[in-house]
Amino acid sequence: MIRTSVKSFISKEYKMKKIFLTAALMIAVLVSWAQQDAMFTHYSFNTLAVNPGYAGSRDALTVTLLNRSQWVSFPGAPTTQTLTMHAPVANEKVGVGFSILNDKIGPTSQISFFGDFAYKIKVGKGKLAFGLKGGFNMVTLDINSLTTTQPNDPAFQENVQSKMLPNVGAGAYYSTAKYYVGLSTPRLLENNFSTDATSVASSEQRHYFFIGGAIFNLNPSGSIKLKPTTFIKVTSGAPVEMDLTALFYLNDAFWAGPMFRTGDAVGLLGGMNIMENLSFGYSYDWSFANRTGEYNGGSHELMLRYDFFFNHQKKIKSPRYF
Repeated sequence: MIRTSVKSFISKEYKMKKIFLTAALMIAVLVSWAQQDAMFTHYSFNTLAVNPGYAGSRDALTVTLLNRSQWVSFPGAPTTQTLTMHAPVANEKVGVGFSILNDKIGPTSQISFFGDFAYKIKVGKGKLAFGLKGGFNMVTLDINSLTTTQPNDPAFQENVQSKMLPNVGAGAYYSTAKYYVGLSTPRLLENNFSTDATSVASSEQRHYFFIGGAIFNLNPSGSIKLKPTTFIKVTSGAPVEMDLTALFYLNDAFWAGPMFRTGDAVGLLGGMNIMENLSFGYSYDWSFANRTGEYNGGSHELMLRYDFFFNHQKKIKSPRYF
């Protein structure tokens, strides 16, 4: 796994000079291309990226932009941008969506295009949605962009290599006005990627995600609320990772709270509803594991979400927290 391998490497070699550490980071990226999917501290605001069953759940055409700069100031560190949009159709029994992801780590970059489809049925006080996801990843490996200690090293002079990898995914998502839970695997196929330059053949690893969250009133008037959420990631060959977040809402206008990622990071999130249908969020997290934090300025995220309402749609009468 790319991010796991990088942190392990830093822990063992933290006394090396920056140029050597950078070169080894790039090699670790190549060897372990079977990466863990991109992580997000704003996972509860970016649900469509991990679960197609979420499509159309906000009763509006929702567009979300998210930018993550991980391990700032560390050469070759991950940077990720996502654009997701989704809306209900067919009397709100069906949800459709579309997502674009751009993920760059060292000499590797990945652009993903996926479409989402969800079918919803009423179960109890909420709705249960079954979702499907389909699309492709365009993976590019730029080996000659690496900085090496030996000038003109022939092992690192290959041209840029690219490969298109189709994939499909599935998920289930149940939500009410007070809580939600979901299970998904966004990429079922374990595609292979190889490069002659390093004689490495790697494969994508199938990931399994569990998400959950709830909203609670902390005072009689409901002006102060607590929204705890969790995001659990499971994949072969890597430790189970869990994100825990607790956001406190004030007058349904502002939110802030801490986050914790097992074996990796702690951080803070904050944001506000600028208008009824426009939200902005920011987060900062700092890596505490394996001395990773000694080599970077932490990780930053920016989130912007807009809900488009149309004449034939009923406006949301109360804030949507999920």
